[in-house]
Amino acid sequence: MDRLLIILFNIIAILSTNIFQQSDVSMRMEVPPQVVAGTEFVVRITLKKGDVESFSRFQMDIPAGLTATSSSTANADFSFSEKRVRMIWLRLPDPQEITFSFKVKVDERLKGIFTLDGQFSYIFNNERQTAYLSPQAVTIQPSPEIDPSLVVDISEFEEKVIQYIPPVSEDAANIACIRQKPYLNETGSEYIVNILVSKQDKKKFAKVEETIPEGYNAIALETRDAIFTFKNQKAKFLWMNLPASPNFNIKYRLIPKNASDFTSPDISGTFSFMAADKTISVDIMQSEGDIENLSEPEIQNLIADLKTKPVTVPVKEPVVADIKPSEEEDIKPAVEEKPDFTVEPVSQVEEVKPEVKKPVQTFRAGDLAYLLEPETGVYYRVQVAAGHKPVDIKKYFKKFNLELEVRKEDHEGWIKYSVGSFGIYKDARDYRVHIWNTTAIDDAFVSAYNDGKRITVQEALMIANQRWYK
Repeated sequence: MDRLLIILFNIIAILSTNIFQQSDVSMRMEVPPQVVAGTEFVVRITLKKGDVESFSRFQMDIPAGLTATSSSTANADFSFSEKRVRMIWLRLPDPQEITFSFKVKVDERLKGIFTLDGQFSYIFNNERQTAYLSPQAVTIQPSPEIDPSLVVDISEFEEKVIQYIPPVSEDAANIACIRQKPYLNETGSEYIVNILVSKQDKKKFAKVEETIPEGYNAIALETRDAIFTFKNQKAKFLWMNLPASPNFNIKYRLIPKNASDFTSPDISGTFSFMAADKTISVDIMQSEGDIENLSEPEIQNLIADLKTKPVTVPVKEPVVADIKPSEEEDIKPAVEEKPDFTVEPVSQVEEVKPEVKKPVQTFRAGDLAYLLEPETGVYYRVQVAAGHKPVDIKKYFKKFNLELEVRKEDHEGWIKYSVGSFGIYKDARDYRVHIWNTTAIDDAFVSAYNDGKRITVQEALMIANQRWYK
């Protein structure tokens, strides 16, 4: 009997250990102990992933003076910005041991010693966990081809070396946007807003955005092939390709909602355009005079004059944004995709009445593994459902037999559920059709993202220069 109890106790102990053990995740790094300034070396990571399968992320901070590029990603999404290497997996490859690598270029002016380490974050037993690399030191030998007086220790590189960053003025010095002071139409029943865009040689994605005071609706009058929208008191003109002319005019009407509140509108706005993969914005200046049919010298004189005079709308220096336009807007130029903010699929997980105040969503611990994590660049997902209260994702979506893992996000008071990650719109469109044809979800639609933020499909197509497919 005692022997039987001992055996039973051992079995229970083994089972308990299996239940409460941590995931068996570990990493090791291979880097050369010495490198020469001006050359490139490889950082190679071997990951033992244990039972980890779903979303995970590796990141490593590297000192100023070093730049990283992708080498072998093991199906991860690689990015390098602000001195940080990131590799993101929506789902890890099947092998228990994974090797990935990236290249690091050493500035030719460097010398000294630096240390590399990193961390791998993942979800295990519905908890976020992290595995760390053991730090390794690397010594930089000065380049024999560089004047010794130019060599800087890597610990002082960021402080002493002023790296050349092209000023915004190089991209925006000759670009301006001028609004003629809104004037009444012939009948005196509405205001006309005339805007002169001096875009010079810019050709691709651009936008004029105006904030309209409450009490007015805006309707396009002259778009010059832009997509015009008016939502939340913002009038927007959006171009995938700008007009060929370096200067052109656009117009819209301001119609009062209540005749008794018909007063001169106070408008502010910006003109945004793409330059070197960044969005540059300049404030729209306002002119008292007529800006129709001006010659090039007259336009440049007016711009110079407005920039030196106080105006109703303060003129700020152009600002470079690190992200592309990311506002949610209703853009439907012959585009089938339904605006996210008005459509909730039939597979909606609960029927509720709209609430004035959007509730703060609290996800259960068991749902942490299903949270939608941001990716870099433009990508598309297929939204399959939305609701106001969280559901058990594994149980709820099991009945639909979806092939891809469902992820959730909190957006505008809704918990939205989506699948997939597609860099090409057509691939997302095709998978949406596949869901229509193979599941009971007949109202799935494509949603678009830029660096993890929701944007409209139309904007994503413009930024990524992709074609729309019906």
